[in-house]
Amino acid sequence: MRNFNYYAPTKVFFGRKEEEKLGEILESFKIKKVLLHYGRSSIKKSGLYDTVIAQLKAKNIDFVELGGVDANPKLSLVLKGVEIAKREKVDLILAVGGGSVIDSSKLIAVGAMVDFSPWKFSIKEETPKAHIPVGAILTISAAGSDMSDSCVITNDETGKKRGFSSEQNRCLFSILDPELTFTVSKFQTGCGIVDIMMHTLERYFSDSDESILTDSIAIGLLRTVIVAGKRAIEDPYDYNARAELMWANSLSHNGLTACGREYVMSVHQMEHEISGMYPEIAHGAGLGAIWPQWAMVAYKTQIERFKRFAYEVMCVEKTNDEIKDVEAGIQAFKKYIKDIGMPTSLSELGVKENTLEDLAYNAMFKGKRILKDIITVDYDMALKILKDSF
Repeated sequence: MRNFNYYAPTKVFFGRKEEEKLGEILESFKIKKVLLHYGRSSIKKSGLYDTVIAQLKAKNIDFVELGGVDANPKLSLVLKGVEIAKREKVDLILAVGGGSVIDSSKLIAVGAMVDFSPWKFSIKEETPKAHIPVGAILTISAAGSDMSDSCVITNDETGKKRGFSSEQNRCLFSILDPELTFTVSKFQTGCGIVDIMMHTLERYFSDSDESILTDSIAIGLLRTVIVAGKRAIEDPYDYNARAELMWANSLSHNGLTACGREYVMSVHQMEHEISGMYPEIAHGAGLGAIWPQWAMVAYKTQIERFKRFAYEVMCVEKTNDEIKDVEAGIQAFKKYIKDIGMPTSLSELGVKENTLEDLAYNAMFKGKRILKDIITVDYDMALKILKDSF
């Protein structure tokens, strides 16, 4: 087990109708004025917007609004949010939505504390030292941004999608009501299932020493998501299934499944270029199309871990041929994501074959970046994986 620091300061309010305690929660943190940040029309159609406004007014908490966050949040909207936050002197960004809204809120929160573009944080030219607190009301189980230290944004002028990690990105609180996910479409639910699993898998398959407890938590989380995910797809109003997914969403990306491990999220880095170039592609869908082909290249470097994944997560029947069993586990995962309605190839997502070289080139920062973990992903390897995924 490697040395590690574990920090998860977000206060979680989990369960039915917890969003109806928003006013009390904000009052307990002595919040006086918020920037209410959200996506398009879904929270207004669901009635959640009205609930939030009523809660703010009931406690005489002043607020300003900024809607319009897209599935791949854009820098241009973040800059508008920074301007509003500074002008209105808000003391909390209230993110109501999914990971995209929360990530947009995080960059606004650190951007409002500096006199330069917060994009410098995203490209790691600057490191945030302070932030306006962020509170979240989660509406989709997927990215885990409600408890994570990460923030991913697309620069809509350049098409580059970049992420950075910082303790300044941790939410002050997160409200998790599984009922708010009842109306999430089957496709978006599937995207979320894949995203949760990818956050866990990319930590589990890493070049680190054995960490029995951390590994067991990861295995348990993956097993839970497979069962709960299928149930949520079959019955969107299955509260317990939605609850399991929502909690797994948070635990998959808050650092718990990384304790004692070092990891590089190679598949995430490749997918960021895909949804950066093709903003209409959902992040989870892109991950699901790439990971099986990455795994087919990588498994020989960690046979024991891949065996455990095959037997304990994907329930592959053990034979005398461990290589066959491992490959069966990878194919079983691919079948699972297909069964929940997810695409299993880049061509299904609308990626054009003649852009694969550019995607690999951009993912490796014009050939200057090499991602070293259980396999080394350079330009040639990235291109192979993308071609195999096509």
